[in-house]
Amino acid sequence: MPANRVSVSRKAAALGALAIAGSLLAAVPAHADGGGGSPSGAPTAAATPKSDGAKNICKRLPKTEERVTKALNRLNGDATVVGSVARLQQRVTEAKAAGHAEIETYLTNRLTARKALVTTLQARQGDLKAVETWCAAHNEGAGK
Repeated sequence: MPANRVSVSRKAAALGALAIAGSLLAAVPAHADGGGGSPSGAPTAAATPKSDGAKNICKRLPKTEERVTKALNRLNGDATVVGSVARLQQRVTEAKAAGHAEIETYLTNRLTARKALVTTLQARQGDLKAVETWCAAHNEGAGK
């Protein structure tokens, strides 16, 4: 009886492999010609956006503002806050004092990027305020 089970499972595996191979062979020609039905490869009307996405941007605005504010609070925190500029600055100072030049260089480069991130997020925060004003004036982006 166990030998019979093995042959049944081998047959099932073989049939499964054949089914997968058959479906792949059927899909390859459809994919080769673009699959969209247009032989020229030109984009179809369905590929163009119907709007600028204002409604969804207005809908996501509160969460986006919350994420940016949370990130700025973390980055502007003191040396006890993980991820803050001050904490990374402290690590750079400690690496320099310990004579770990390569570590200091690595951490200094991270510090430069983190300071740039603060500037970027502050600019984004200003942009989000402008978007918030626009959304309020335009019915939350619902249309014209």
